[in-house]
Amino acid sequence: MHHDPDVRPMEDLMAHLEQLLMDDFIRMSGHDPARIHELPAAERDVLLRHATAYAAAKLAEVESRAHYVHEIHGGH
Repeated sequence: MHHDPDVRPMEDLMAHLEQLLMDDFIRMSGHDPARIHELPAAERDVLLRHATAYAAAKLAEVESRAHYVHEIHGGH
């Protein structure tokens, strides 16, 4: 089997999407993702917990919609 270096494994793509979603949440919360290390530890931890929960919910939504589309198109 030939490995194409331009094709990333699905896990890598999902991890990248998760990070993008977390960064979006951080921005929507009024912070710069590149500067969250400057926040007080307690504030940063709460922000990251909420960003993680937000990303997880959005990823679950994406997976659910993908499953639904697969089902309505005759998938098993």
